Amino acid sequence: MGESSHVDDQGRVRMVDVSAKPETERSATAEALVTLSPEARSALFSGDLPKGDALAAIRIAAIGGAKRTSELIPLCHPIPLVSISADVESTEDGARVTVTVKSVGRTGVEMEAITGAAVGAVTLYDMVKSVDRAAEIGPIRLLAKSGGKSGEWAR
Repeated sequence: MGESSHVDDQGRVRMVDVSAKPETERSATAEALVTLSPEARSALFSGDLPKGDALAAIRIAAIGGAKRTSELIPLCHPIPLVSISADVESTEDGARVTVTVKSVGRTGVEMEAITGAAVGAVTLYDMVKSVDRAAEIGPIRLLAKSGGKSGEWAR
């Protein structure tokens, strides 16, 4: 493995200096899958959960998670985000939370998309746990990113 950009020449962890990088348009999309019982999936998407409008709560939580990434992940830069979209859709085994984040800046937004998807999935669990304590989160993964020196990438 190559050198880590998060370690200085004395082996100490540091935040990477991105000041010399050019600003470019950047975006990233991540997903979190949640396995649910058929009853929980039905209640989630029909709006019949005891906690109210779960889908709205999940989308709002995912957006909030993306916005607060630099407070949660120690070496992430605070980034001015220009757009965040979050969606929840039914899958054969449960639900998928998808988050897309966009910025114009010197560093990527992959961590913001992943964090948003993760927070959305945890919120989904919170909303369905009274119906399905066995709900399972994962995988959480990056689907695509664009911008910066490394350009385009897609799973």
